[in-house]
Amino acid sequence: RVLPLVSLLLVVALGAPAVASAKLPAGFLGVQADGPLFSGQVDVGKELTTMQQSGVRSIRLAVYWDVAQPYATIADVPPAQAGDFSDEGGTPTRWGVLDLFIAGAAQRGLRLLPVIQRAPQWARKHPSVGNSPPSASGRQAYARFLTALIGRYGPTGAFWTAHPEIPRMPIRQWQVWNEPDGVRDWSDQPGIPAYVKLLKPAYAAVKAADPGAQVVLAGLVGRSWEDLQQVYDKGGGRFFDVAAIHPFSLEVSNVLKILRLARATMKRNGDAGKRLVVSELSWPSAKHKTKQQYGFEVSEQGQAAKIRQAVPQIAARRKPWKISAVFWSTWLSYDRDTTYSFDYAGLRRLRNGKVTPKPAFYAFRSVALRLER
Repeated sequence: RVLPLVSLLLVVALGAPAVASAKLPAGFLGVQADGPLFSGQVDVGKELTTMQQSGVRSIRLAVYWDVAQPYATIADVPPAQAGDFSDEGGTPTRWGVLDLFIAGAAQRGLRLLPVIQRAPQWARKHPSVGNSPPSASGRQAYARFLTALIGRYGPTGAFWTAHPEIPRMPIRQWQVWNEPDGVRDWSDQPGIPAYVKLLKPAYAAVKAADPGAQVVLAGLVGRSWEDLQQVYDKGGGRFFDVAAIHPFSLEVSNVLKILRLARATMKRNGDAGKRLVVSELSWPSAKHKTKQQYGFEVSEQGQAAKIRQAVPQIAARRKPWKISAVFWSTWLSYDRDTTYSFDYAGLRRLRNGKVTPKPAFYAFRSVALRLER
């Protein structure tokens, strides 16, 4: 039986304590919310409470454009699904899952950094390719989707007006895509030139809808400092407020080196005053468990040890490097895929319908609560 939306919102939202003040900047320590967390097998409200009680202060939320806007026009929506969609600037849009999650996060005082990614088939350059970049018209459609998101969850958002029982925590940062310099999320490589073409209208849309909002650059991966330089070379420096790096490496010292190089690139290009966010930090506990290895897989105990080493060291450099947040990727994983290491990246695992903590969870909780004291 399907409950009315307001009832579902209350089920997710109630019963969580407010977030206490901390010495770290507000929202500094966060986790990624994606994958099995939205599988329908998980008590999301319970997981959000566990996050809050474990020192999580912000969430990088994967917002899949293809899920929210799978159809280009109202006429394309199957009659049986018509009730799931609202008309947002001419594009049918479903908000249900996002509404539930954002309500639960707000009740617990958890800040959100949505990362908007994955084009629907009708907006792809290559319609049959799931990781295709947007087409030329798709880039404009992506900008319109950002406008719709801000219209719903921004400072004057319709969601907050419709649900006065939910504490207002408007979203003021929006991350434009994920890893356009990696083939997993952007099929056509090198991806930076086309990505900057997406970034420009996205930036304009965000600033038009909420001039005080910040545009966060897509998290860059691999030789990310060089890809960041490409963003500047293509004129993209004017179209983001916060840079983002995914500094994956086996050694913590190399993670710090990557961040240092990214900061140097920003300074060299006149952006010394801009903030930097580590929008994914991870060591998957996939050592000897997957056929394909990136080179930074570790054991479960090794994953916990990396958290104890890396998070305090990044936090210690947050002021000189202007790091505004660090997000562990990810909160919850399946830990079962034999081909993809990041399926073992979670602090917690979902197995046989049950969520259990990994050693990394206890390490993160210990480090987070200690740093916040």
